[in-house]
Amino acid sequence: MLCADEKTSIQARRRKHPSLPPAPQRPIYVEHEYARTGACAYVAAWDVHRAKLFGRCERKTGIVPFDRLVAHVMREEPYRSAHRVFWITDNGSSHRGRRAADRLRAKWPNIILVHTPVHASWLNQIEVYFSIVQRKLLNPNDFSTVAVLKRDLIRFQERYEKSAKPFEWTFTRRDLHDLLAKLNTKSDHLAA
Repeated sequence: MLCADEKTSIQARRRKHPSLPPAPQRPIYVEHEYARTGACAYVAAWDVHRAKLFGRCERKTGIVPFDRLVAHVMREEPYRSAHRVFWITDNGSSHRGRRAADRLRAKWPNIILVHTPVHASWLNQIEVYFSIVQRKLLNPNDFSTVAVLKRDLIRFQERYEKSAKPFEWTFTRRDLHDLLAKLNTKSDHLAA
């Protein structure tokens, strides 16, 4: 089972003065003035059982970049020869609905695309990894060029994967059922 999504429009910001790391009795210093030097998208998939990452830096998001990620993964074992490969995605435009499922199955017949409920992309475990990337690499955002940003994203991915373990997912099917019931009750009250 793979969880996949896109981290869109990651800005490369060149700070007017370099950031200073934290030191004893002093927090990190980050210059507030910067110049934007471009942006990229990070398209990634996480194998929830093997703690394996697949990621690509792309100029922008969309069907073609997402399909490149899927192709990259599906050409490798064990995915290529698996009877079924579940891909968990949110409802982003590059992988939304029946059209996306049909498009992907036409190329890879063993893919089963599963969408998280609308407004529940946090159920997708790739979002856990993206939050780690955000905290450990992208904050503060201090990259002189987009090329440096892309290089550092892939290096971080490679370094993270060396010590990665599957996330201990404690959100159960029962928890999801309870949450959906609560949301339905809330929407019923709003409609009344």
